[in-house]
Parts: sequence; C-alpha cells; structure tokens
Amino acid sequence: MPSLTILQLNDLHGYIVPHDEMIRDGGDWSFTRLGGLARIATLFEQVRGETDGAMLALDNGDTFHGTHIAVASRGHALVPMMNALKMDAMTVHWEFAYTPKGLHELADRLNYPVLAINCRRDADDALMFDPWRIVERGGLRIGIIGIASPIVGTAMPPSFSEGVTFTLGAEQLPAAIEHLREAEKVDLIVVLSHLGFPQDIKLARETDGIDVIVSGHTHNRMEAAIVENGAIIFQSGGHGSFVGRIDLDIDQGRIAGHRHRLVPIDDTLAEDVAMAAMVEEALAPHRAAMSETVGKIDAPLHRYAMLQAPMDDFLLRAIAEAAGTDIAFSNGWRYGAPVRPGPVTIDDLWNIIPVNPPVSTVEMSGAEIRDMIEDNLERTFAADPYEQMGGYVKRMRGLKLYLKVENPKGRRIDRLFAGGIPVKDDDRFKVAFVTEQGVPKKYGRDRRKLDIDAITAMRHLLASRPVITPSEAQTVFEI
Repeated sequence: MPSLTILQLNDLHGYIVPHDEMIRDGGDWSFTRLGGLARIATLFEQVRGETDGAMLALDNGDTFHGTHIAVASRGHALVPMMNALKMDAMTVHWEFAYTPKGLHELADRLNYPVLAINCRRDADDALMFDPWRIVERGGLRIGIIGIASPIVGTAMPPSFSEGVTFTLGAEQLPAAIEHLREAEKVDLIVVLSHLGFPQDIKLARETDGIDVIVSGHTHNRMEAAIVENGAIIFQSGGHGSFVGRIDLDIDQGRIAGHRHRLVPIDDTLAEDVAMAAMVEEALAPHRAAMSETVGKIDAPLHRYAMLQAPMDDFLLRAIAEAAGTDIAFSNGWRYGAPVRPGPVTIDDLWNIIPVNPPVSTVEMSGAEIRDMIEDNLERTFAADPYEQMGGYVKRMRGLKLYLKVENPKGRRIDRLFAGGIPVKDDDRFKVAFVTEQGVPKKYGRDRRKLDIDAITAMRHLLASRPVITPSEAQTVFEI
C-alpha cells in the first residue's frame, strides 16, 4: 500500500534559532526552549530517510518576516537556510510587507515555488505566482494548490498589495481540482492555505475533492488533525516551535488511513551542522547589539490571548508615555515569541514589533473610537469565517469595554468608558498609535508622526523604572 508523509512548517516569522516558548501544563503556562532551523533540518532529513523519500515538506508562509534578522534583510538572510530545508512549496502573507516587487525578488532566490491561486497583477490580470505544483513521491502523483492570505489586500497597509488584486481562492479552487484530477491525473490534492483554520474548515465544507488542507495563519497548535468533507486539516502553531506531521496510507487512489503528530522542536533533536553554520553566519554581525540588556520585567510578555495580552500592554504603555496620552492603539498581532520574566534585550524588543514604526498621534471622536473597535470586533468574531480578517482583537490602552461578542455586526460594544467616564459620540480624544493597522487612515484628524519610534519608546519605558510590570493600567474587557 503506497504511503506519503507531509511535514508542515507554518508561521515561522523569522525565528531561526531556539527561543523561549510557553506550553500549557495542567492548565498553567510553563516556559521551555523550542524551535531553531538547525533542529528542523535534522527532523526533515530523519523523516526523508524513514520514508525513503515519500515525503512532502510544505511551508504555509509568514516565514521571511517577524524578527530583526528577517526584516532588516527584507527576508533575504533566511533564503539559504530555507533552500537547505528542501521545501516543496510555500504560500505567503507577511512576505508582502516587502511590497509585491520585493516579494518577487525574494521568491526568485528560492529553490522551490511560491504558490498562490488567488493573487493577480492589475497590469495584465495574470497570476502573480503559479497556482499549483505537481510532484511525484512514493509512486503517487500529488497536486499542491497554494492559497495566499487574501487579507493582504483588505486589512494590511496599501504598499503590501500595490498593483495586485486578491480573491479568497475558494472561487478558483473547484476548477483547479477538476483540472488536476482529470487532465493531470493526480492521485492526491493537497491545499496549502494561508486563509486560517476557521476559513479552511468552511473551504473544505464547500469544496469537494480535497484530500488534505495544510492550514496556516491562525497559529493553531493542533494536537490532532480534523476531517471535514473528506479533507484532513492540520496546523502546527507558530515560530517553528513545532512541526506538523501527517502520515497517509493510500489504497486505490484514496486515503485509507492517517496518523497525525505535533512534533516539538526540542533538544532531543541534534542540530544539523551545516544549517547551524548558516544560522550563525547570518546572526554573527548582529549578535552583540541584539544581546544588550535594556531593562527588566516581573511577568511574562506574550500574545497568547484573544482580547488582550501583556506583550501588547507593555508596548502600548510605552507608546502612550512617549506620546503623553491616556489612550493608545496597536494591531492585534499574533507573532512574537514570549519573553520570560527577568532581563529584556534589544532582540526581545525587535521581536515584539520588528517593523519599528514611529509613534503617532491622532485626534478621534468618541463615535470614531466606537466605530473602529466595532469594525475590528467584526473582523475578529464574524459569524462567517470568510469575513474574519484580523489577528486577535485590536490592542488598546486607557479604555474599559463591556462586550457582547455574540451580538451582530456593529452592536457588540455594550458600554465604553475612558478614565471611568462613559464615552459620548462627540467627545474628542488625543490618542497614540503605531502603524496604520493601529488606527486606519479613515479615522480621526490632525494625524502626526512623532520623532520617536516604537523600539525607542519601549527602551525609555524600561529605563524609567528598575522593574516593569507589563500589564499595569491596561485596558479592561468584560464580556
């Protein structure tokens, strides 16, 4: 009976060395060291040997952005390492941060294809990347279809999608599956998706003929795969802390059985010597500057919570103090590995917000603040998964919200307070923010960039006190 193993790396976000990670242990969080491309390289080669090459290595994207080394090199520092992993295909999301032109320059250096069935150039309506790839492994002919993140064109800064139009990908998928089945005679259809886990469930329900969905974007650390309309769906967390593994048994062109493992990338995996050397070469010029200790915290920094998280409470506190405001906003990012209580380094700060934007201010009305939060809540909690376009709930400081998450669009805020006083529509507030995702341009007036960036603001906050409590005076959500 033919067999195939699929290994998944999703949402690496530039984490090329082992890092602190938080694990649930009996209901409580504990820290451990996970990840690192040198360990991942060892795992990949071990599995290639075990399976006699009947293996696919797939990358869901958000790979070349998220740490200082990744962003400072516009992703290029990671190219030799990712090529050495011998990936079979990837799709993309945050890679568009380098603009479509910059992403093409990055993709041209890869030894494997970027796949996206849902990105078209406005100039000629041609696909920006190949929609699929066909590979033969273990006597099987496999069609891999890529779906990039469509929110690049709706929820990200305009430079990310200049000259490119995105669709969801669901509309194009049935015809692609039919072509691969009928004309190309593939045995299996694998969809490599950066839509997100809820979206992939709906995609599977609506689309016949998918065998496996390798899911990304939402950082779900899935201990078990699920099956929806015959499609096996799995996702493997983020930051390279885990690799997902699916072993498929194939009988007469159909999947007769499957086994799933979420493989921790821990110290039981020896480091591949060649990969470790590449990682060290990339990091060596930056190591001294990035290892500088700039302060101390007495509680963990993390983003592993939907409504609010101490990493963003810390960031917003720094932004607000730098701008002299009571209220501050940023985006509900998911990336950024946690930081233990204790010393904080420059590298930790860059990992919190690797784009290092300027701190900005804008004057907003109470009505605008309410409308902006309602819009974000819909993007996060929309009943239709295809309408979910954000990460976690927008991060904010200086407000108290009573929410009814189950309410319909535009009606989720029950009560909203600033400084203990109910917010009225015609109230005016000067607020601080970072990035256009923090406060989109359609809101507010008198928008100004201050002469201080986010990294400097966090350094100033850490320098102002011997120890910082990350979540002091944060926004309060009550549901």
